[in-house]
Amino acid sequence: MNPQTAVFPELDAAARPGKAEREDHKLEKRLCREVGRAIVDFNMIEGGDKVMVCVSGGKDSYAMLDILLKLQQRAPVRFELVAVNLDQKQPGFPAHVLPEYLAQVGVPFHIETQDTYSIVKRVIPEGKTMCSLCSRLRRGILYRVAEELGCTKIALGHHRDDMLQTLFLNMFFASKLKGMPPKLASDDGKNVVIRPLAYVNEKDLIRWAEVRQFPIIPCTLCGSQDGLQRQVVGNMLREWEAKFPGRLENMFTALQNVVPSHLMDPRLHDFKSIKATGQADPEGDKAFDAESFAPQVAAKIAFMAQ
Repeated sequence: MNPQTAVFPELDAAARPGKAEREDHKLEKRLCREVGRAIVDFNMIEGGDKVMVCVSGGKDSYAMLDILLKLQQRAPVRFELVAVNLDQKQPGFPAHVLPEYLAQVGVPFHIETQDTYSIVKRVIPEGKTMCSLCSRLRRGILYRVAEELGCTKIALGHHRDDMLQTLFLNMFFASKLKGMPPKLASDDGKNVVIRPLAYVNEKDLIRWAEVRQFPIIPCTLCGSQDGLQRQVVGNMLREWEAKFPGRLENMFTALQNVVPSHLMDPRLHDFKSIKATGQADPEGDKAFDAESFAPQVAAKIAFMAQ
């Protein structure tokens, strides 16, 4: 502690608001930078685009809309934003919250009302996971609304941690090395889906929601179900990060550094035609890349190779 604040604690109290404001400003700059980087890296938004920003009432979609509005003012190209919420008629859903917030923000918006809640409750047996059917119904409706509104892009609020969770869910339960792409063509072939928060970690979104005091609406359908596999995987990743700080960042970076020749999918690499050529290949076997080991281990590996 500063000696002055130890004697005069009111000095420390006076300094805190300024420090908090600086931290909030740094967080805002980081969020804008990461979202902007994702947009550029994957060409998510182009001049003349009309982007449908899907807003659910959760922290992630609020933050996505908030940051996109900031970037819209600074971007070198002109694009439109329209916020869209799907009111699924869940019991107790406060239908007034989002329209009031969106009107206050000043963004054009559309509220689509479709009773998918009753369909999900009728079709899915009690105690079973509702997410799959709910997401399929929601996706179909949003695709239709995007076409009706003349939107060229559909922005979803999935962040870095969501993308890592999806990777592990597919490995554990679907036997696929498949993640959640930052940009894709929709399955109906009529839309392009983008995830501007692809580089953003969830901790920053939690903090930003507190700073901006978004009127969060909890999900009473899937969000209230306990023991969902996504929750289990999310807890696992958070435990890893707590024990080994930086592990999630390394895993996420690995998604952008794929080496098909060192996996096992013959559709991605022609293993059958591999033959010894007698010629050194700088891109050949990298299974024991010496640079990734401690110097003494690397020296031992080099000696053994000789």
